[in-house]
Amino acid sequence: MCGISGFFDHSETLNPLTLNTYCEVMNHRGPNDKGTHFQKNELGNLGLAHVRLSIQDLSALGQQPMYFNQYNIVLNGEIYNFKEIRQTLLEKGYTFNSETDTEVVLKAFDYWGMDCVAQFIGMFAFAITDNTTNKIYLCRDRAGVKPLYYYIDNKQFVFGSELKVFLNTPTINKTINPTSFYEFLQYGYVKGPDTLLNKVYKLEPGNWLIVDQALLSFKLQNYWKIIDYYKLPKFAGSFEEAVDASEKIIQTACNYRMIADVPVGIFLSGGFDSSMVTALLQKNNSQKLKTFTIGFPDGVDESEDATKIAQYLGTDHTSYNCTYHDAKTIIPTLPYFFDEPIGDISAIPTMLVSKLAKKEVTVALSADGGDELFGGYPGYKQNIAIMEQINKIPFAGVSSQIFQTIGHLSAPFKPWFGKKTVGIGKVLKHKKEQQFVELYKHVNGLPTGVINQVVKSKKQQTITTKIDGLTDVDDALFVIDFEQSLRDYLLIKVDRATMAYSLEGRDPLLDHKLIEFSAQLPFHYKIDANSNKKIIKEIVYKYIPKEMMDRPKIGFDLPIFDWLKTDLKFLLEEFLSKEALQLSGLLNVEKSSYFVKLFLTNQLKENDLIWRLLVFQMWYFAWIKNK
Repeated sequence: MCGISGFFDHSETLNPLTLNTYCEVMNHRGPNDKGTHFQKNELGNLGLAHVRLSIQDLSALGQQPMYFNQYNIVLNGEIYNFKEIRQTLLEKGYTFNSETDTEVVLKAFDYWGMDCVAQFIGMFAFAITDNTTNKIYLCRDRAGVKPLYYYIDNKQFVFGSELKVFLNTPTINKTINPTSFYEFLQYGYVKGPDTLLNKVYKLEPGNWLIVDQALLSFKLQNYWKIIDYYKLPKFAGSFEEAVDASEKIIQTACNYRMIADVPVGIFLSGGFDSSMVTALLQKNNSQKLKTFTIGFPDGVDESEDATKIAQYLGTDHTSYNCTYHDAKTIIPTLPYFFDEPIGDISAIPTMLVSKLAKKEVTVALSADGGDELFGGYPGYKQNIAIMEQINKIPFAGVSSQIFQTIGHLSAPFKPWFGKKTVGIGKVLKHKKEQQFVELYKHVNGLPTGVINQVVKSKKQQTITTKIDGLTDVDDALFVIDFEQSLRDYLLIKVDRATMAYSLEGRDPLLDHKLIEFSAQLPFHYKIDANSNKKIIKEIVYKYIPKEMMDRPKIGFDLPIFDWLKTDLKFLLEEFLSKEALQLSGLLNVEKSSYFVKLFLTNQLKENDLIWRLLVFQMWYFAWIKNK
């Protein structure tokens, strides 16, 4: 796990000092080592920078940038099967100087070209420069576990693991995209490829970006899409066979992610996903695995359940209770580490559990992806019952535009209509209309009517995902959540929270072979009217008593909104005052202040709006105003 960055600059303004700055602002991603490469050619200045968190081959032989023939590489992430690929390359006549996966990626690219990515099992974002063709190749892993951003105009190309790279590039004009800002307030994140910054983009997962240094032109080339696997024929075996096959794939994925030359631990929330990962890894391990949990004694607390599961499985468990003082310490650091803002309070406990784990380990496994692959969200199960009701409507052929309109109603109608209109997906199943996607995501965001009052520029752009070619809208639910909230919210949150403490996070449930297999499982193998995540539960029940696990799904929760009205009220006074709200020029100051007043007097239903406003304002003050 590391941080990568670089540039190609026709104007020759960017230089080695720029690369040093990139290393400094991303030092938390790789405190063990740093390296830069700078060269001039007839076209301009080329630079690469890397900060290293040493995981494999801790020696200096793992230093990056790394060179071979005409290629230079900087890599962030892990290729878990690098030893198998290395053996293949040895048989092809290649030799190796280190025990790193970086050298394997570099020589795999030399041998297979861009097809090398088909060999990789892992999480990765890397850049390779070719001094012969004067091209730069960027690549991002299939699920999007590792981040990668880029900027390009007619004079320069810049890339990096975090937005700090672009915020610290003097030749880039830092302006906010009003459409992305609207989207952030409504959903709490910005859908790729956009970011909050104009002309700075996410390289979307499963893609290559190829840049021509001479023309400063680029092309995107996709190599993997989850939707392609939902279009394949469904798994024909029995439910029991599906459980066994899933367990074998998950076991292999977990085993791969234990490969490291440093201590490894597990985030154990006590839910089915993290309990399964822990159980599968501890069952045949003679040493006690280290597990970590955060509790919320003043909120919704599952730490006691997690501790009981850890005791049952026999792990070396550490639990810590999140307090107001922890939140007060962490919140001021959010704008720096979350330089791409995430409008969810769970960023706080995720940072806290990362800080806790870092005291004992350098790598921590989490269970992100289980809900998106196996149907863990309550809305999936609710959707079945709702769609059955919708199917009974005699005018099922009515224009979907009516239901789209209903879905956009603001309070007080939205709470009633919102959930029920999701069910129109069954009607749209045979029409394959994009409105279903728009409606589904809208119901998961704050009401448009509220956001329209808060912002000056109503540049709404409803988050969408293409579901063309799917034969069942049930599958669309999984594609939408995987390609939106997982990639652009959950994974960014975990990456920034873990890397804030120089901790490598690994996600066995996002192994691409598991993703591909789960996409081919019948919907009713994952969810029925009585249960969510059926396959995961069946695996867990093999190792943990059912009575220990069967309790309502909760997740992270802490009383942040109570604290913002009391001990943390000073944050609202500083960042959500009328004077502060007017500085960005993006907000309707009077309306925003009115919603803050409603919040403080316990009259606001959309409390998430206040948190998102606060997160944005803190980010704006840290990176735009004070810069």
